[in-house]
Amino acid sequence: MSSRRPVLCVFPRYAPSFGTFSRAYDVMGGVKAFMPPLGLLTIAAYLPNSWDISFIDENIRAATAGELEAAEIVFVSGMHVQRSEIQDIGARARKAGATTVLGGSSVSAAPDWYPDFDYLHIGELGDATDRLIERLAADPARPAQQARFETDQRLPIESFPVPAWRHIDMRDYFIGALQYTSGCPYRCEFCDIPGLYGRVPRIKSPRQVIAELDGLMSRGAPNAVYFVDDNFVGNRKAAKALLPALIDWQKANGYPVQLNCEATLNLARDDELLAMMRDAYFITVFCGIESPDADALEAMDKSHNMAMPISEAIAKLNSYGMEVVSGIIIGLDTDVPETAGHIIDFARATHIPMLTVNLLQALPRTPLWDRLERDGRIVDDPWLESNVRFSRPYKSVLEDWRRCMEELYRPDALWERLAWNAEHTYPNRIKPPSSSPYRGWRDAVKGLEIAANLLYKVGLAADWRALFWRHAAPLLARGNIREALHMAVISHHLIGFARDAVAGETRASFYAA
Repeated sequence: MSSRRPVLCVFPRYAPSFGTFSRAYDVMGGVKAFMPPLGLLTIAAYLPNSWDISFIDENIRAATAGELEAAEIVFVSGMHVQRSEIQDIGARARKAGATTVLGGSSVSAAPDWYPDFDYLHIGELGDATDRLIERLAADPARPAQQARFETDQRLPIESFPVPAWRHIDMRDYFIGALQYTSGCPYRCEFCDIPGLYGRVPRIKSPRQVIAELDGLMSRGAPNAVYFVDDNFVGNRKAAKALLPALIDWQKANGYPVQLNCEATLNLARDDELLAMMRDAYFITVFCGIESPDADALEAMDKSHNMAMPISEAIAKLNSYGMEVVSGIIIGLDTDVPETAGHIIDFARATHIPMLTVNLLQALPRTPLWDRLERDGRIVDDPWLESNVRFSRPYKSVLEDWRRCMEELYRPDALWERLAWNAEHTYPNRIKPPSSSPYRGWRDAVKGLEIAANLLYKVGLAADWRALFWRHAAPLLARGNIREALHMAVISHHLIGFARDAVAGETRASFYAA
């Protein structure tokens, strides 16, 4: 398109969160945010080349009034948890005289939540995106009333552009991020992924993934890259086609990054896939276990978690060097007064260091939302921690959440689980070379800075410093410095965040606005 448009893409700030490691940024040598916003960076890459595109992640710094005034159009994207920040950016942009455009998962699921934006983009990249761009190219002025563009025909995922990495400095972020698939074949009651993106996973080619990985690394090599797909193994055949390319890339580049992903627990049934993931240097897998109770899993349509006993599945993943991170939900209709105790016992038995214990939140476009709405159990009260009217008393459910956070992240309990993984999981990983063309003196200096910060914050200042030295000293003596630093970072964040949670200083539902 020949028309030039000054466009500002703004990604909203996250509230401090258990899963974004916000309490660890102070030791990470300049880190300001969790991961790059892939959706908005992809949109920035898709917009016409003739447009003047600027990009700001407000987790790094806020957009100034002058930057908003200089833009004809302001693009925003975000999730439900960022709802208030999305609305704030829109209000600031309108005050500056800019036309506002909102896309992303939150507006796609609940467009009526955002009546003040000029344009809404509902759904994924596709025909709606092209029609919206044509409209703005012809006339960037604010419309008389809100206009909505909804995708009917998605852009084939193999045609997605490489995210506009040029707009970020990877050194600002805790972890890198890549998208490999879109959609999930399962229909868990609480999850909005099938409703938003479909049940047939759409797959990027290995060539695309490697190109995105190369582009990401060019912006400052992260220590780790997270595959943000809601289920990395939703199509196992495709995953097995990708993994050899990742293995070859890691070997050619000296294994510069550790890889992490989300996957269903039945991944543990496929030894061939697990072996390939180990060889590609996957070291962490997030599994939405949700509950150790079989009746609860049946009720939420997550019986695939029971394809083999949960404890055996976790042990299998550990045997391939993968530390398990678990999602846990409190507030289910199947919960009983003993539920919190069962969760604590489960963590102790399975040695999972990090369990994201989350109060149930009903999301639009989920079977859970539909069921609770029919029953009159969706509530809209900003003073409550969830929008669900629980089957048990609200105060009892909230107290269960606080009890889990307090017990699971008591320093001695957490370090017992970390130490178990240091002895039984970490040794099962491949031993990559110590040098890589992506690593230079800047990384060495940053590594020393992180080590010094941890030595002070954890090794000297923390009230649980004796636990750190007791468990980290053997690793350090064996030269396993990376593992010791990993345990220090994890514990520094989890213990601090859990204490905030118990004190009532954080939200109990990490999906709530």
